[in-house]
Amino acid sequence: MVAAASSRSDQLLQPEVLASLSSLELIARAAVNGFLVGLHRSPYFGFSQEFAEYRPYAEGDDPRFIDWNVYSRTDRTYIKRFLGETNSHLMVLLDASASMAFASEGMLTKFRYGQILAASLTHLASHQHDAVGAMVFSDEVREFRAPSGSSGQLNAVLHVIDRAQPESSTNLAVPFTKFRDQVRRRGLVAVISDFYCDPQTMLDAVRPLAYQGQDVILFHVLDPQELDPRFNESVLLEDMETGQTVEVAPQEMREQYPARIQAHIQQLREAAAKAGVDYVLLNSSESLAIPLRNYFMFRQKRR
Repeated sequence: MVAAASSRSDQLLQPEVLASLSSLELIARAAVNGFLVGLHRSPYFGFSQEFAEYRPYAEGDDPRFIDWNVYSRTDRTYIKRFLGETNSHLMVLLDASASMAFASEGMLTKFRYGQILAASLTHLASHQHDAVGAMVFSDEVREFRAPSGSSGQLNAVLHVIDRAQPESSTNLAVPFTKFRDQVRRRGLVAVISDFYCDPQTMLDAVRPLAYQGQDVILFHVLDPQELDPRFNESVLLEDMETGQTVEVAPQEMREQYPARIQAHIQQLREAAAKAGVDYVLLNSSESLAIPLRNYFMFRQKRR
């Protein structure tokens, strides 16, 4: 019976299965439920929703957690807190530049994978009583929703993520500056991008967030063909952000490309380490269990 549940949850976390569901809210709920089934089975993770304590209600708290029995007895408003609750917030920064629209034949685009991941992370954070918010960016901030734990915030954030479309180029400096100006409270920040940028540029953009006290995790999303291209003949490749094209021979792809992409990944990983932030490389064909597990470990480590 446990094996059957394990098989179902593992299958549900496959991106192509999740993408077949009717709405992003349903996708996120299914992904988180599937992940939590696996989490409860694992001896290496603890996830408790047992009552821990009361604390006074503060503006911005989710009214769903008000204990009305206490209010009726004392005429004071208190929030129930649970073990595993950090009383923190999660901000998801989603890259919606044109390069995120790429997909191998029959695969989800990197952007759709990123949307599903962003929605799942916010749903999981909300489930753990964290405030949630989102920013969609390319070369400018396209949409911004400040973190909040208020009723209806999760649905509002999911709408921000769902209506975004990949277009334009990437400029990390603009959204990260906006974030620093608008969000002063310390919390968790998940950046989802293909990071087709200079690693030093990424370092310069991310480092101030770490200095501000934010805990940052970078989810680097790449398509299988970007990680391991398979071409048997010459191909004309187009930069989806600039429109520039270049003809590439199969031999070049076999001999030069792997070293170049691995060097770029390593430079990004080293830049993240210098900034004091976490880095996770993702294949857009992989199960959502991988990034959700990384986020959960990241969150537990920051408690």
